[in-house]
Amino acid sequence: MLVGCDFTAKPQVVVNDVTNINPIVVDQVIRPTTTAEIKAAIKAHTGPVSIGGGRFSMGGQTATERALQIDMRSFNKILKLDVAARKVTVQAGALWRDIQEEIDQHDLSIQIMQTYSNFTVGGSLSVNSHGRYVGQGPLVLSVESIRLVLADGSEISASRAENTDAFLAAIGGYGGIGVITEATLNLAKNEKIRRELKLLPVKDYKAYFFQHVRDSKDAVFHNGDLFPPDFDNMKLVTWYRTDKPLTNPRRLIPRDQKYWLGPNAISTISTIPFGSELRANVLEPLLNSGEMVVWRNHEASYDVAELEPSTPRLIWTYVLQEYFVPVARFDEFVPKMRAVLRKHDVNVINISVRHALPDPGTYLSWAPEEVFSFVVYYKQRTTDAAKGQVAVWTREMIDQVLSVGGRHYLPYQIHATSEQFKSAYPGHVEFFAAKKKYDPTGKFRNKLWDAYKPEP
Repeated sequence: MLVGCDFTAKPQVVVNDVTNINPIVVDQVIRPTTTAEIKAAIKAHTGPVSIGGGRFSMGGQTATERALQIDMRSFNKILKLDVAARKVTVQAGALWRDIQEEIDQHDLSIQIMQTYSNFTVGGSLSVNSHGRYVGQGPLVLSVESIRLVLADGSEISASRAENTDAFLAAIGGYGGIGVITEATLNLAKNEKIRRELKLLPVKDYKAYFFQHVRDSKDAVFHNGDLFPPDFDNMKLVTWYRTDKPLTNPRRLIPRDQKYWLGPNAISTISTIPFGSELRANVLEPLLNSGEMVVWRNHEASYDVAELEPSTPRLIWTYVLQEYFVPVARFDEFVPKMRAVLRKHDVNVINISVRHALPDPGTYLSWAPEEVFSFVVYYKQRTTDAAKGQVAVWTREMIDQVLSVGGRHYLPYQIHATSEQFKSAYPGHVEFFAAKKKYDPTGKFRNKLWDAYKPEP
């Protein structure tokens, strides 16, 4: 018997994301409630530091091996609301839903956010998210300023006028520059909106959008859905400002809303033969019947639980990818996308089409010009072999989007080659220059920056 030896194994701390296919063993996870805690932890930890929010990215963008992960979800206060100026300042761990509950009392609404309200503000800023908003685009368009804690523990403010390089690198920078601790955001008015549905061939979509939606003074939200297996037809959903009476008096979707139809339907249509036909002929008419007039805030308060499958993500999981295409080349990209998905028999549930105006200059911009986005929601197995198959067709999709001058989105599985990343994001040069300036030792890391960091 050995005396004085401690054979107690240190329990592993594993960080994963919503897909359940990216487990990463980290040294520690902390949940700070003050800026001082964040500064102290960064200074004390000698290894890599990663930042996490709602963990809705899907490729390890919030962690790396041996990292200290700063889980921001308890750093979530609403610091200041200026109703007259329509501005709000929040801590980065606040959920968009938290903000909605505060500003709804003053008939204000979020200007830009993604479809689901239970993401953190800091996470959305780090991926420079976007939504279904007409006449808007990347989240950065609504950001007044941010505050950052840097690798040496110091803190700076950043905006278009102050520390501009840090501002343009941190928004859409996936935690590579520092910890976004606060953000000041511009807001909009809360208004009544009316849903309008339309079915049309995909070949007619671009012309219809530019004639009836893009420059409409009353359009607020818009997206088009492409359904498998043919991707030939689209269902358009547009919400317009209205004075009509409400059909639903609730100002926000209840936080405790129970979702059964969507999750069960997703599991069913992605499993059974003719699932797509069942969706087109039964589910869609059921979900989209009758007139609907709601508050803007109600339509913006969806919970991602609406998409969560009814079965655990053990053998199968559900994943997103997204591709941005210059508006002039929409019709050119659709057949290229269709060919890749059919060639590899990808189990696509839905492709949602959105629109975005250009990014004003973030270094890792996905919209250097006006774009349509294609959000691909699909089902895959959780095995290593399945991940390898997804990697193959993902790289083929990236080649196709690059061929039309477009870009792939970075919050998802990290399958793009280094060459594809550099081609899609030429601003990586400015981004890594800013990273070297603000994080000279490369302390802020995650699987994305492990994959694409410059060669030493």
